[in-house]
Amino acid sequence: MSLDHPHSLYRSGQYAEAVQQYETAIQENVDCKENYWYLGIVLLLGGQHEEAQATWLMAMFGGEDYEIEQWQHELLDILKHEAFFQEINVDVNHGLIIREKIQELFPDLLDNNLQVLRLHLQRKTYQREQLEAANLIELIQHHAEPFDHLLFMVVIQELLNIDPTHEPLLELIQLSIPFFEQSSHQLDYINLLGQAAKNIGYIQYQPEIAAAICEAALQLDPTNTELTASRAEFYQNGDQYYKGIEAAKKHLALVTSLADRIDAMKLVLKSLVITGGRWDESTAVFQEQQTLFEKFVRIQPQDLSLEQVSRLFNSYFFAPYFHDQPEQTHHIQQQITQICAENTARHTPQRQARFRQGHRDRLSTRPADRKLRIGYLSFCLRRHSVGWLARALFQHSDREKYDTYAYLVTMPEHQESLQDWYISQVNGAFKSTNVASLADAIFEDEIDILIELDSITVDTTCSVVILKPAPIQVTWLGWDASGIPTIDYFIADDYVLPDDAQDYYQEKIVRLPNSYIACDGFEVGLPTLRREDLDIPTEAITFYSVQKGYKRHPDTMRFQLEIIKNVPGSYFLIKGSNDTEDMEKAFLALADVVGVERDRLKFLGVDLAEANHRANMAIADIILDTYPYNGATTTMETLWMGIPLVTRVGQQFAARNSYTMMLNAGITEGIAHSAADYVDWGVKLGTDAELRQQVMLKLRAARRSAPLWNGRQFARNMEAAYDQMWADYVAANLPESDRESG
Repeated sequence: MSLDHPHSLYRSGQYAEAVQQYETAIQENVDCKENYWYLGIVLLLGGQHEEAQATWLMAMFGGEDYEIEQWQHELLDILKHEAFFQEINVDVNHGLIIREKIQELFPDLLDNNLQVLRLHLQRKTYQREQLEAANLIELIQHHAEPFDHLLFMVVIQELLNIDPTHEPLLELIQLSIPFFEQSSHQLDYINLLGQAAKNIGYIQYQPEIAAAICEAALQLDPTNTELTASRAEFYQNGDQYYKGIEAAKKHLALVTSLADRIDAMKLVLKSLVITGGRWDESTAVFQEQQTLFEKFVRIQPQDLSLEQVSRLFNSYFFAPYFHDQPEQTHHIQQQITQICAENTARHTPQRQARFRQGHRDRLSTRPADRKLRIGYLSFCLRRHSVGWLARALFQHSDREKYDTYAYLVTMPEHQESLQDWYISQVNGAFKSTNVASLADAIFEDEIDILIELDSITVDTTCSVVILKPAPIQVTWLGWDASGIPTIDYFIADDYVLPDDAQDYYQEKIVRLPNSYIACDGFEVGLPTLRREDLDIPTEAITFYSVQKGYKRHPDTMRFQLEIIKNVPGSYFLIKGSNDTEDMEKAFLALADVVGVERDRLKFLGVDLAEANHRANMAIADIILDTYPYNGATTTMETLWMGIPLVTRVGQQFAARNSYTMMLNAGITEGIAHSAADYVDWGVKLGTDAELRQQVMLKLRAARRSAPLWNGRQFARNMEAAYDQMWADYVAANLPESDRESG
């Protein structure tokens, strides 16, 4: 009997009728195995799994070994064909059912096991145990036959997107490297792993895993400078300091162009400075980088790629950690960003022209009663210092007057609790790591004022704002002003910048009343740090310093130890990162020079949760700030916890954060304007219990009345600034005759 009729019934989904026809066909021709194979498939798709397998076994019963092997091959070929047919033409679920049956019957078929994983990933039904069930590690280890490299890459990419921390996945990637050494897809695999590493390291915040992926990809191309740069940064971000130093120096040895060497110097600097103990070496590198900057500015290169431009924005990032010379720092930073702007314009003339024309056209046709649209662009609106500090502005936004939008530098599928909170506070949110997509979204949403919160700390943010997707662009909160020529304003106050700062800032400085930042407080958990655990007597005075190695300038370290020396019986708690060996060595060596007993220094690791970190600050009687780069979030947390703080005020933004915060919390005790003053205040607060008590009481009272803790008033101040920016823009760009209607 012909198979056409039952076959057409099966293909059209009429399974009951197809079963009857196939059974009739088998009765009429018991030797036609194909009828059995298809009957089993119909039973399988009808949910009768055991009956399907029994049908296939019955067809093979009594056969010779060579016949059974031949029939198995026939069955496998038909199952593969029908799985593909069902997936493409009928139902993906049916294709998966057939492929899972193949996996059960023929578990050593690598490509089919990959297809099962691919379909589960596509259907979002993937579970970790499915990777183990696919047995890919063992199959790859013993695989002699070629496998589908494209299919393998699809599966690996999806697994890296959703479950990068799964240990067998990293092992699988490592084992796969030899199979791509001579493959035509080698470059594709390198690019896949490189991009996945960036997503995992920067967006999913798993730098250790990202570094391991870079190491695997570098086996295929050891001189790939994109990978060597990423590897160095991931080791650094993951507190693997020594690997970070080694990786950064290897990267520097590979690059040759002036722009790439400047960027590579930044990576070396970061790897050294973050340790908090290699200042002699890092100072030499910084001076060498300065020489390269002078050459770079003199040459004015106009042939930079967009990738080089993106990296150069923050190439001078570490200057404020070395010295307090804002005029020089801003002059060099502005020269760098001007070159970046010129090179970006060469690559993106059409997009920039479209944005400029769109801004002009929209202003002339804008309805008079349309709300101002405020956009916020940031990588950091999440569990990050910026994320904690920016909440009041969003929470207290005047929704009757303003529509707000968030543009988040992250993967669209990425979920994070604080980030989700920000999304809930705005009219619209857009997630992407792609510069063009972010810029286009800002432009299409017709944002009037774009606030970027990252400054030069995030390459992607710099690359977006240089395109000018909004007519007014503002830097706030995340760092000092970037010097990028498309930024119109920088938010400050009367204290965080000196009076003459406008002389060397290219952005127009907007000085808010009171403070450039305020919030309604912080969540505080339970302390996990106790004096008895650190062998500190109850009556001893404890000084505390809470900063990463970047801010551990050796001069300030010495001054801090002078304070400890002059407060009898005091202890110094020093908190940095998990790996503090270099910092400990530097502090202990200085302690010997200054004359402080080593056992008075206690080195602490990081706290796992921010709320616990704040609670643990209560172990301190006085907190010692850093200079020339102050604390910012840590200062706010100190003041909220009611702990006296000693800070040294400088000239640059980074050296005046604690100054403005303390004034806006209502205290001046602890504000020093020189090194000697810094030591004096530390000793005074350490030896005068009554003074400490007065400061603590003032800080606690300040919670109810100080500008630093009035998030609602701060939001009104920011919005008044927005209104003035918009009024000035309209006055400068719209003819007077059109202003009333526009």
